Amino acid sequence: MISVLVVDDDYHVAHAHALAVGRVDGFRVVGEAHTGAEAERLVGEVEPDLVLLDMYLPDFSGLDLVRRLAASGRPVPDFLLVTAARDLESVRTAMQLGAFYYLVKPFTFAALREQLEAYRTWAERLERAPAGPDDVDQDVVDALYTLRGTPPRRASTVRGLQPTMARVLEIVTEAPAPVGAAEVAQILGASRPTAQRYLATLVKKQLVDLDLSYGATGRPEHRYLPRRR
Repeated sequence: MISVLVVDDDYHVAHAHALAVGRVDGFRVVGEAHTGAEAERLVGEVEPDLVLLDMYLPDFSGLDLVRRLAASGRPVPDFLLVTAARDLESVRTAMQLGAFYYLVKPFTFAALREQLEAYRTWAERLERAPAGPDDVDQDVVDALYTLRGTPPRRASTVRGLQPTMARVLEIVTEAPAPVGAAEVAQILGASRPTAQRYLATLVKKQLVDLDLSYGATGRPEHRYLPRRR
């Protein structure tokens, strides 16, 4: 059973999220917190496997909570960020800090359930992975990263695209400004060449536009933006 701590500054929202988590098989809620300090204390007391974490808290941000826990020297739980923050920098920082996924409010129960189920599958696969220092091969690593980056089911139906390509399209569409392949790769949890291939295909399909800008070196920089209608 995977233990979950729900953190949200709104008591009603936190309770609603807790009820939703409790509806997913294999998960149990072990506490609710409404401030960063309360969440930090409860993490030490109940030692959850996963924290369902809002970005905006009254005393410090959810990302600051992740940083504080990482610096504490204690075991750090996994995090699933649920937030209204849509800026690319927040998404990038969340990925850099190791968030399992980033759900933008408002989201449906189906979207939350899918990410919880993806986390459960990832955790089970991680538990079965070889524990020795030289036993993990590339196939195991690839499988773990693939599970960790599972996109919501709604992405798999976008324009009939396969899930990863649909997720790339979603990243470009939701970005506040044109993005490069490196930024897409970071959010996607993939290599830059992989992101570049998906972006090139989306350009060929006329689903995104390529914007060439020239920097100080005089070499063109490839940036991608939603298709102009």
